[in-house]
Amino acid sequence: MLLKSEPRAFALAVFAMGATVLAANILVQYPFWPFGLQDYLTFGAFTYPFTFLVNDLSNRRLGLKRTRRVIFVGFALAVVLSAVLATPRIAFASATAFLAAQMLDASLFDRLRRRAWWLPPLASGVISAAVDTALFFSLAFGGTDLPWTNWAVTDYLVKLAMVGFFLFPYRWLIARMPAFSALPQSA
Repeated sequence: MLLKSEPRAFALAVFAMGATVLAANILVQYPFWPFGLQDYLTFGAFTYPFTFLVNDLSNRRLGLKRTRRVIFVGFALAVVLSAVLATPRIAFASATAFLAAQMLDASLFDRLRRRAWWLPPLASGVISAAVDTALFFSLAFGGTDLPWTNWAVTDYLVKLAMVGFFLFPYRWLIARMPAFSALPQSA
């Protein structure tokens, strides 16, 4: 059964996913200079974690099958735009890490969906952020003289903090969503 607002929810999720990945791919190229953190952090660390929130909300609202479509369509949009607005190496690293981490996030979330409201987004976010961070930074910056291992560790810590912080807006938003029970539970 399709809910009347599903096409709008799908389009919003795709737009949010694509815009977030594009912003992160551009901003990861710029070290975070405030407070002397340029050797430990990039501006991308503050944007990419929004993909996990988009993924979790999509999964809760649209189900696993439609969330996978959001991931693929958002991925395609972001890769095309990132190839133009970021370096090819960043675009490749982002595409690889994004698909692996987001598909893992969606699957883990779906398996945990019947548990306490906070467990699916927390557990899937912690694990998927580790996969994303390891893949992205090693592919994007491995073999360079850049302090990418420092960036990776700090980036993961920022992702963990944001996954925890996003529990509050996640809880608030799911309380205002149409009931998920009418949608299929998995693909």
